[in-house]
Amino acid sequence: MILGKSGRNKLLGLISLFVFCSALASSAAPKSDGGSEGHGAVTSESEINEYILHHIKDAHDFHLFSYNDAEGHRKHIGFPLPVIVYSSKGLRTFMSSEFHHDDSGHHVVESDGVSLVKYHEKIYELNEGAHAVEFDEAHHPTNAHTVLDLSITKSVFGFLLVSILMLIAFGRLAKQYKKQAVPTGFGRVLEPLILYVRDEIARPNIGEKHYRRFTGFLMTVFFFIWTSNLLGLTPLGFNITGQLAVTFTLALFTYIITQFSGTKDYWKHIFWMPGVPVPMKIILAPIELLGTLTKPFSLMIRLFANISAGHIVVMSLISIAIIMKSTLGAAGATLLSLALSFFLTLIELLVAFLQAYIFTMLSALFIGMAVEEHDHH
Repeated sequence: MILGKSGRNKLLGLISLFVFCSALASSAAPKSDGGSEGHGAVTSESEINEYILHHIKDAHDFHLFSYNDAEGHRKHIGFPLPVIVYSSKGLRTFMSSEFHHDDSGHHVVESDGVSLVKYHEKIYELNEGAHAVEFDEAHHPTNAHTVLDLSITKSVFGFLLVSILMLIAFGRLAKQYKKQAVPTGFGRVLEPLILYVRDEIARPNIGEKHYRRFTGFLMTVFFFIWTSNLLGLTPLGFNITGQLAVTFTLALFTYIITQFSGTKDYWKHIFWMPGVPVPMKIILAPIELLGTLTKPFSLMIRLFANISAGHIVVMSLISIAIIMKSTLGAAGATLLSLALSFFLTLIELLVAFLQAYIFTMLSALFIGMAVEEHDHH
């Protein structure tokens, strides 16, 4: 179904506003937020590199921005998230605000006889008598050990948010289809995308006989990745699909569905290829079996690398404008930063859709290869 003229205008308006707001937020000079050690806008190359790496990492709280008040004290704007860890003395829960924005491993949180610190977004349990985490030359903690971290981090929060948004959007669309053939409101935006995934991805790659069984999974993967990528362009700083744990899980689902749906012909072509001499069958079987693992591995790395690289490139070009502030002046550097951010955010919008499309397309292709029925006449 094609959107009407008014619907297209509204959609384009929302996209333009989204891009402008994201670019405007991104173009602001990054601030150092290393707890009590932060002293303002980052300016040196090492500070900028650290800020970029911090931006793409997962975090135990939402940090929107920082500023120095009239008395020179560092103020942080954001909100905490629940910390849930399993220590040597059992489960411990508290809010991440207990760390007071310290990520250097010096601020100790006492929780029922357990001393916990946070260092580079990893939580350690200190040994008795220790006051800060220390590391050896191999960067292994000498007076602390890691704990099982089950916290609701920023990526987990984003994962849950995307899931809730999808349940609401598609739940309402399903209710509309029960009452009428043509959806209304936001459903008119979703319907063309649903038909596209079904008719242009699932049907041609899996085949008429089997595509319906896997369309639900493919739609879930497509809309989850796409929505997560779009959420990563907002000023909230989500980087859900830039986390290996997330892309690994998505690729694992594709792998499990592919292998458990494989036909007799699929496994025969892996372990005992027809029409191939026996010695070659023995040689090729382990290679073909390894190939079943490399395919989901490539899905995992491709999505992780492209999304992370996109965030790094955007932040790097913005940092170039910050470094050139002394040459161009504050106004010139801000305009350059905004222009670069706006242009790159437009590209990132395309990348957000493209990565969701590629992951879904390759998943459909792998599943289609597994359920394909071969004719050996």
